[in-house]
Amino acid sequence: MLKQPKEIIILLGAGQMGLKIVQRLASNHTILLGDISEDNLARAKEGLLDAGFVVETKIVDGSQRESIQAFADYAQSLGEVTNYIHTAGVSPNMANPQPIIDVDLVGTAIALEIFRDVIAPGGAGLVISSQAGHMFPLDPELEQQLATVPADQLAALPGVKAIDNSGLAYGVAKRANIVRVQHEAVLWGDHGARLNTVSPGVIITPLARHELTAQPEAYGEMIETSPAGRPGTPDEVAAAAEFLLDPKNSFITGTDLLIDGGVIAAMATGRYQLHG
Repeated sequence: MLKQPKEIIILLGAGQMGLKIVQRLASNHTILLGDISEDNLARAKEGLLDAGFVVETKIVDGSQRESIQAFADYAQSLGEVTNYIHTAGVSPNMANPQPIIDVDLVGTAIALEIFRDVIAPGGAGLVISSQAGHMFPLDPELEQQLATVPADQLAALPGVKAIDNSGLAYGVAKRANIVRVQHEAVLWGDHGARLNTVSPGVIITPLARHELTAQPEAYGEMIETSPAGRPGTPDEVAAAAEFLLDPKNSFITGTDLLIDGGVIAAMATGRYQLHG
């Protein structure tokens, strides 16, 4: 029986990108995985156990405050939470607007409110946003509301209720993640902790492959016109996440790191134009 370390790294959303991140951080830590899918948790746990990590799991509905709170309570029962990594989300090609708003927008904001009171002094959190959060200009008033309105009231905002397609819901949610983290970083700082976002572009994961298959021409043009000229890998995102979460980089908080191969730069120069 492996001794269970008392420092806890939490991952909400047991997808490939998040798992790559925790594997870089979790030596001499207990990993706590949360996901809505029992099958996802079982597969992820088995892989981490095979790699020598100490792992606990818990079913979590990332859209429900009660479920996220129970997850946080369980984390605290295990030990001191040093890192919180939030990757839970819904793809725009796999859901209607409402689930995206519920999970990507509201659920993320709820988790940040809850784990603000859980993270240990000197700890750090990270939210996986998206390059989509840099693609959709929002009304400044709506953006301010997305940053500051209590999480449980976000879905009732007129600018959110008016969203009528999944692509826009995803873009608004990911922009909300970025501005919400900027706001929450100040509150996390009151607890002695840091909080940042990373915004990946087209990163090859099982979920991204589904997106690429659904819209091959659109994604092909995006990739071909980008300076990098290729999609990214989960390892590249994990390397950036490790940098932001490293205590040596304790002066970095409230910021977003765009990891998109230059897609947003191509948009700014007119080389790439967003369609639809």
